[in-house]
Amino acid sequence: MQAPQNRTIVRGSERTALPQARAVRPIAPDEPLEVTVRLRPQGAPADLSPSAFADQAPAARTYLTRTELAAQMGAAPQDVAAVTAFAAAHGLAVVRADAAQCYVVLAGPAGALSTAFGTELHQYESPAGRYRGRTGPLTVPKALGDIVAGVFGLDDRPQARAHFQVRGPAAGAVVARVAGPSFTPPALAKLYNFPAGLDGHGQCIGLIELGGGFRPDDLTAYFTRLKLPVPAVATVGVDGGSNQPTTAQGADGEVMLDIEVAAAVAPGARLVVYFAPNTTQGFLDAVTAAVHDQVNQPTVISISWGGPENTWTTGALDQFNQAFQAAALLGITVCCAAGDNGSGDGVADGQPHADFPASSPFALACGGTRLTAAGAKIGSEVVWNAGPGSATGGGISAHFPVPAYQKTLKLPIAAQAKAAQPGRGLPDVAGNADPASGYEVRVDGQDLVIGGTSAVAPLWAGLVALFNQKLAKPAGFLNPLLYGSLAGRGLLHDITSGTNGAYAARAGWDACTGWGSPNGAALLGALAAAPPTKPA
Repeated sequence: MQAPQNRTIVRGSERTALPQARAVRPIAPDEPLEVTVRLRPQGAPADLSPSAFADQAPAARTYLTRTELAAQMGAAPQDVAAVTAFAAAHGLAVVRADAAQCYVVLAGPAGALSTAFGTELHQYESPAGRYRGRTGPLTVPKALGDIVAGVFGLDDRPQARAHFQVRGPAAGAVVARVAGPSFTPPALAKLYNFPAGLDGHGQCIGLIELGGGFRPDDLTAYFTRLKLPVPAVATVGVDGGSNQPTTAQGADGEVMLDIEVAAAVAPGARLVVYFAPNTTQGFLDAVTAAVHDQVNQPTVISISWGGPENTWTTGALDQFNQAFQAAALLGITVCCAAGDNGSGDGVADGQPHADFPASSPFALACGGTRLTAAGAKIGSEVVWNAGPGSATGGGISAHFPVPAYQKTLKLPIAAQAKAAQPGRGLPDVAGNADPASGYEVRVDGQDLVIGGTSAVAPLWAGLVALFNQKLAKPAGFLNPLLYGSLAGRGLLHDITSGTNGAYAARAGWDACTGWGSPNGAALLGALAAAPPTKPA
């Protein structure tokens, strides 16, 4: 599609309707809406690719402060002014502008916003529910073509799903085929040799949630039973999101799982939950709010929501990736669940699909295993695959190229995708995820066993909080180390048995469980030391 005269297409803004969706009516032109206009960073460092983050021990790294990040990567005042003038010309109000986060929020009637961005909005009905949507690309005046990096909020379809699964016969739950013993998070921390004598004190873990909520009474009951301090959980509302608990079979299961796992393995850390609507706009705004949070300053962010790469616009993929780049510059580790629907990620086309945002080269993608214990040690650990709809995600990105830290890997190509170009491989690490060997949690007054890679992201986030308590500087962007000086040293439990559909486990890295599950104390010891000198 070509843009009208004197206008240009916003790169990566093309949208298609959801499968089997149909437009039932136009959106009323006077319906009030808000959109987030993302702006280009003004003076980004010359190299923001993963290769810019060397295989260095955290102590040798130099991280930016959030103030320095805003100065280097914030939006230019003249760019903010240009978008403000554009808004005024179309009768739109500027609700807020944040140069550090590179956005301007505009509000106005749907008709004016449709005209401003060259689109039509309709109410759609689909098997996934009703949503306000659009198709095709967005456009802006040519003068804004290099300034506007994305426009989010016109389309409010649900963008992500929570990657958790409940064991048992509860409504909507996945029934484990062969249920085994379940674990409390502290029990798993012992099996994974989390470093003793650390509790995450002085660290803040940020949790991104796109629905649901938590009940303080549940936290009190759960942590009292574990004989751990009851965490004081702070909340940050983004785009109207808030702590709104509903039922155990809804998003509350995700929220409580994240809080209880992270706080149980790092009981001294502060937890901040960023609540936002489950839309591209809400999700992206929550991530950037957490990264740039000057008040809470999380050093680890855990994300247990995602969806197949092909359900996102390319502009959204790139904007999230830019936010994760910013996190890396600040020394923040971003842990993302790799998905719970095997190598196909729930897409019914017979092809492999990687889950996003785990497929971002700047994310620590967390895959899943099934674990059994033998006393105080791991008895066995294999790839989590309980059949269709209940298996770890993983695979090869169709959007992000192979990052520098994976250049030496022999990345697999699935049999169904022989023509696919090489891309970023995921996951990077793994942990117990099968509901059959799941996590004992409390949700809305019920004691449940929950699995999914949703549990692995906060498990690793809690472990990184322990690392950060001990290290001179935060662990930060771990991937260059995991694929570099830490690789092949027995610092993770290598998973060599099982498949997630299209990909099979093997010695070393694989597209089911990455490098494997953690040996926490060994990893911390290696991070605290300078990497060995590599041969010339």
